Amino acid sequence: MILNRMLPLAAIALLGLAGCSKNSDEGANSSKLEVRLMDAPGDFRSVFLDVRQVEVHLKEENDPNGWKMLSFKPQVVDVLQYVNGKSALLVSEDFAPGDLKEIRLILGPDSYVIGRDGLRYDLKTPSGQSSGIKLKLDKASLRQRETFQLLLDFDVARSIVERGNWDPSKDKKERYLLKPVIRVVAQDVRGGISGTVVPAAALPQILAIRTSGLLASDTVSTMADASGRFQIGALPAGTYRVEFFPSTTAPAGQNAYRTVRLPGIVVTNDNVTTIQPSPLPLN
Repeated sequence: MILNRMLPLAAIALLGLAGCSKNSDEGANSSKLEVRLMDAPGDFRSVFLDVRQVEVHLKEENDPNGWKMLSFKPQVVDVLQYVNGKSALLVSEDFAPGDLKEIRLILGPDSYVIGRDGLRYDLKTPSGQSSGIKLKLDKASLRQRETFQLLLDFDVARSIVERGNWDPSKDKKERYLLKPVIRVVAQDVRGGISGTVVPAAALPQILAIRTSGLLASDTVSTMADASGRFQIGALPAGTYRVEFFPSTTAPAGQNAYRTVRLPGIVVTNDNVTTIQPSPLPLN
């Protein structure tokens, strides 16, 4: 869903953050942390992540004893169910106000994909099973009496890699590796872009490339659904260039679909900018 950088291994260092208070007066002054997972479609029927733990870090970044488990029930999540503005709530927990710096996901051994061929392929995730997938945050803070959301935007297309030496005669378990590419977004950033692509049969990938502001060149992606609709959420305010790349070929007897680029799409905070039906012209 995203053309992102692979975030380095680390965790949410919550300076001065404590667990859920049992005292009603303290509770009134606390803030709430939510962790949500969403995804961009990839070339699979389903992508299941075996999430075992979600942890935050309460001390200095390099202190190995600073990790704290959040209130999370281990589960296998089909991330392809959470696209176009939908998200899975992983954690909702009270904390004392403070700065957020890192978060860590621990994955189990049961992650897998269902391919377009209908077959199951296990995902090997050595780093996720041992030290965890560690994600840094920048300038994120929990404020008193507010709910703060962290959106983990999982890029299926870039995260699942086929082994170069795999062939159909080999064990299906050895076909894919999971190398997670995740963009972390603070959910007080609530801009977005939505629209409809014509023809829907082109099933295009959509890129939103920020062209102004401090985060210029940041790129987020998704794919249109079978009806041609798409939505990209959690975008910082700014100006974007939206690009459409067909993922299928045109029917026999028609010229090929071609890429479309729409510059100057303005996104403001707390609003979703709707693009009028975006045709993919024929050459």
